[in-house]
Parts: sequence; C-alpha cells; structure tokens
Amino acid sequence: MIKGQKVVCINDTFTPTIRALYQQLPVKGNTYRIREVFLGREKIVKGGDSATVGLLLYELRNPADPFHQAKQELGFSSERFAPLAEHPPEKAKVEEEVYDGAWMPA
Repeated sequence: MIKGQKVVCINDTFTPTIRALYQQLPVKGNTYRIREVFLGREKIVKGGDSATVGLLLYELRNPADPFHQAKQELGFSSERFAPLAEHPPEKAKVEEEVYDGAWMPA
C-alpha cells in the first residue's frame, strides 16, 4: 500500500477500548485514500520479530496516540483494508474509415 492509493475497508469490528480512543473509525465497504503509511510498533512494544503496516487516511482524523513518544496520530492496521480495484480508462475506440473505390491514402 502506498500514499495516495485508494482502499476499501473490509473490517470495521473494533473493541470498546479502540472506540473510546478514536474519534473517527472506518466503515466496512467505504472507500478511503491513504495519507501516510508507517511501520507499526509491535516489534518494539511486544518484542516480536515482525510488525504491521499502519495507515493514516485523508478522510479520517484522530487524536495523538497516547502511547507514542512523538504523539503520532492514531492510525489503522493495513489489514483492515483492501486495495480498491481501479479500472484503467477505456481505450478510445478507433473507427475505421470506409473508402469508396480502390484509392486509399497511405
């Protein structure tokens, strides 16, 4: 997932604790645009060997994370979202010109 990419929420189930901390939460089926991508803190906080990817979204603003030293805004796990399948614009249809007779331009 990259900054500016459109994503759709696929999981909007949150615990009561999360609901109390956040001012705005994503809704399943709604489309959002990624404002920032960051590395989650599981590796530091829990001592694990992996971490999730966190997202901040243009459409949602939340308070600072009370557990983050730099007071980074509360974000969402990228696992709650799927990339929005964006279809490329339709190619312009090329119309064939019909000519009478045997002469055709080169």
